[in-house]
Amino acid sequence: MRVKGENMNEGKYVESLISEYSALIKKPRRNRASKRVKTSIAKTLVKSAEWTEDGAGELLMLVNDYGAFMLRNALALAVVLGQEDGNMRY
Repeated sequence: MRVKGENMNEGKYVESLISEYSALIKKPRRNRASKRVKTSIAKTLVKSAEWTEDGAGELLMLVNDYGAFMLRNALALAVVLGQEDGNMRY
């Protein structure tokens, strides 16, 4: 079982990723991005954030389908369970 201090490192890592993605990607004007904007974001993730095309597409699908509320809770549970990689192996 992980100790509380180890979970705090995950928070710092997520903050770092938020900063990185904020610098790379311009926030869409509307709440949900158009297909053209999503394609542009996926290309940026592949080029500048070392994602594969499949991985970038899957990441954007998760964002669109689940949003931050569900994903924050999934992240918290994955950290508590010590599950770094899922079945999809991204």
